[in-house]
Amino acid sequence: MSSQTMNAVRQYEVGGPEVLRYESGVPLPTLKPGEVLVRVRAIGLNPPDWYLREGYRELPPEWQPELRFPLILGSDISGVIAAVAEDVEVFAVGDEVYAMVRFPEGMYGDSRAYAEYVSVPVQEIARKPASLDHRHAAGAPMSLLTAWQFLIEQGHDVPNPLQAFQHRPVPLSGRRVLVNGAAGGVGHFALQLAKNAGAHVTAVASGRHRALLEGLGVDAFIDYTVTSPEDEIRDLDLVVDAVGGKKAARFLPLIKSGGALFPIYPLGLEGADAAQKRGVTVSATQVRSSGAQLEKLAALLDDGSVRVVLDSVYPLSAARAAHERAGEGHIQGKIVLEVS
Repeated sequence: MSSQTMNAVRQYEVGGPEVLRYESGVPLPTLKPGEVLVRVRAIGLNPPDWYLREGYRELPPEWQPELRFPLILGSDISGVIAAVAEDVEVFAVGDEVYAMVRFPEGMYGDSRAYAEYVSVPVQEIARKPASLDHRHAAGAPMSLLTAWQFLIEQGHDVPNPLQAFQHRPVPLSGRRVLVNGAAGGVGHFALQLAKNAGAHVTAVASGRHRALLEGLGVDAFIDYTVTSPEDEIRDLDLVVDAVGGKKAARFLPLIKSGGALFPIYPLGLEGADAAQKRGVTVSATQVRSSGAQLEKLAALLDDGSVRVVLDSVYPLSAARAAHERAGEGHIQGKIVLEVS
């Protein structure tokens, strides 16, 4: 492998984990003005990775992209700056950084994170939390930014094609919040941010996750394999459904008038009329890259206010196995690829 090439995971067609190929001799990214080149140490996996691997088949036909092969998946990285463009002054070679790269603009394959090197626009990177290793830092960006932008600070005013109004976080201090899918990537961050903001948090997950979630500070736990949340709780101010989809509407009767339902995955959600009749706001947002927000979150990660939980770690060469693990479901925290 020459100094101008690298190892990366590429795919040449849509499909299951078997389409992922670990290859050498992949050209290094070309550094453009306003960018840094990062030597990647770890990569965090996220649902858009397998959505793209499958060709975003869940999207409406008019939204499905024309993909350019070969693709390199991924957006979340932690690593060390290897080079900077001439106009970059705030970062230097050797800085340890983490980022969510070009999302959502690069969601169809232009983020290119499953690789030994990735170019990153300078406004999307932040210094890695000093107390975290690269594996834990790589597990944070997309999932933690999603929770932050839903619950604390959206940080942008880009129109949302899924709703006619801008998403707005709601007050959390003293409020009763339920997080469904609480052990997953977004869920375990959402409950920590809500707790830090002064909310009373109920977590919904399978019983195997109870000890973890109680360790993260939840006030109450519902094992959905034993009892339904609909039978256990009422008068909530906010439900964060980190599972989302059509079934998110089942939480509407649990929310009091003036409350809100935030489905992390809003496609296919039914029940808009029922929400309006109950006086419940249903709102979602599209997570967007933000180095400035990652800088804020680094402080929370460093002081222990927010913890990154890792489900499993695989070498970059085993990306296929990592995707197979993701397909099994019941993920506890984050799946990460490590670059040797």
